[in-house]
Amino acid sequence: MSSQRPSGAQTPDFAVCRDDDPVPPPLLGAVVAIGNFDGVHRGHRALIERAMALGGQIKRPCAVLTFEPHPRLVFAPDKPMFRLTTEPVKLAILAKLGLDGAFVRRFDRTFASTTAAEFVGALLKRDLGVAGVVVGHDFHFGRGREGTPAVLASLCREHGLICEVIAPVAQGGEPISSSAIRAALEDGGIARANDLLGYRWFVEETVRHGDKRGRMLGFPTLNLGLDQCGLRHGIYAVRIALPDGTVRDGVASFGRRPTFDNGAPLLEAHVFDFAGDLYGRRVQVEFVGWIRGEERFESAEALVARMQEDARSARMILERAGTAQPESVIG
Repeated sequence: MSSQRPSGAQTPDFAVCRDDDPVPPPLLGAVVAIGNFDGVHRGHRALIERAMALGGQIKRPCAVLTFEPHPRLVFAPDKPMFRLTTEPVKLAILAKLGLDGAFVRRFDRTFASTTAAEFVGALLKRDLGVAGVVVGHDFHFGRGREGTPAVLASLCREHGLICEVIAPVAQGGEPISSSAIRAALEDGGIARANDLLGYRWFVEETVRHGDKRGRMLGFPTLNLGLDQCGLRHGIYAVRIALPDGTVRDGVASFGRRPTFDNGAPLLEAHVFDFAGDLYGRRVQVEFVGWIRGEERFESAEALVARMQEDARSARMILERAGTAQPESVIG
């Protein structure tokens, strides 16, 4: 199946303000939702929607304040972290939500030593000039995580800033969190992860050269390297957004290819009914359904037979899924 990727809700005026950049006019006096926003899941979106509503009430722009790299990468650099969204993908999703822009602040140990009082008085009030903030119930900030939502509210009152704290968004009695989504993906639970996200999880990377083995087996693939990706190794029904804006159905394998070389993890996506050279081009691969775990086969012939079966399974999953996406934010 092929379709045209919809344009989505992205605004051409989405402004990104980094570190020492002057605050651009579209973000002056903004109401900001604060967080890491890894995955921009349904809980994050509730936070953002409240900030947008508040901005509308007081006739101010609305933005997010987020931090790069993720704090866990600063405090535990030797411990791999499975990010749901890279920075470019995170900003692309945020840009489609109707926000006026994003403040992106570099997170390092110097920034981590900022006191709670400095965070509000120096960063929010003086440097960014925000009118108000919206945070989640578990938001902590400042040196040693000394800042709590209650501390934030108190400091905001001192500086004349609006402050709202949002209750957790739950699914099946459990709060929606980036950690829960990572756990679902690590288990191959694509349906659950997508439900928690509110859209289908996807990756966006540059197509690179592989060993051409898929082509020799009759299943040419787009090869994508996914750094520190915790997705369960296995076979998935996917949709692939190509550089020309079309979206194609396909089947993908993520793993180490145990039948051949047991090498570094690689995402290999076979696009149904497609022939073309996309090396060096960026594509999106959207995960729709789980098919099976990665296996080792005794021969290439046995692998091909199973790949043909996997392709049939993927087509059925994608046909059942249709083109609709759950509260899709990707376009």
